[in-house]
Amino acid sequence: MELKPNNFKRALAAGRTQIGLWCSLASPIGAEILGDAGFDWILIDTEHAPNDPYQVMQLLQACQAGTATPVVRVAWNDAVMIKRLLDVGVTSILVPFVQNEDEAARAVAAVRYPPKGVRGVATNSRATRFGRVGDYFKKAENEICVLVQAETADALARIEAMGKLDGLDGIFIGPADLSASMGYLGDTRHPEVRKTIDDAIRRIRKAGKAAGILTPNQDDAKDFIAEGANFVAVGSDAGILVNATTALVKTFKG
Repeated sequence: MELKPNNFKRALAAGRTQIGLWCSLASPIGAEILGDAGFDWILIDTEHAPNDPYQVMQLLQACQAGTATPVVRVAWNDAVMIKRLLDVGVTSILVPFVQNEDEAARAVAAVRYPPKGVRGVATNSRATRFGRVGDYFKKAENEICVLVQAETADALARIEAMGKLDGLDGIFIGPADLSASMGYLGDTRHPEVRKTIDDAIRRIRKAGKAAGILTPNQDDAKDFIAEGANFVAVGSDAGILVNATTALVKTFKG
């Protein structure tokens, strides 16, 4: 059995824009609906959503027939957490709150087997199709996409250094934590925050990495894409549900 190619990783390497959606409701049915909606990727969250590795596996299974590549945000830059998610079949990870090139290198090392990394070896995991992918250990790192979140002003100052790291596919700007670190908690659209984001997107692309961001504002998303962001989440399942139900109630109850 052949190892399935990571089309999302290839698209980022080619500079193609990938439109995604945040998936935080921990629902396989919800993930199945989102995964088949036409998005290029969906973000399955374990940092700010109640997903454990078993639930992540169920969400991956729900997405199998869809158009969207699942990207899983790990709870922390921890090799054990990353290993468990890789073993259930995650092939694209987003690591939160990475502050510098050393921390980014730790994330890359967590997806690679020794001697290049520290990933533990399991021969009959779901990632290997329970041992049926014979050359998994040789090819896995070529199909695993590693993305890190730069979420503070200090982290953004290290973009160029992180950009030199082999095995790092992209840098994702976390606007909420970034705005907080700049003194504008809750105001991701503050002019100074926006200026910093625009500059960071350009610098990430100049460094040779894919640039990502999340925004529920369609105009902002289009602007970020124009600036060079090439993996952009344009909303969330929870946000869509809140907005749609609130509007429906307002229509009938005022």
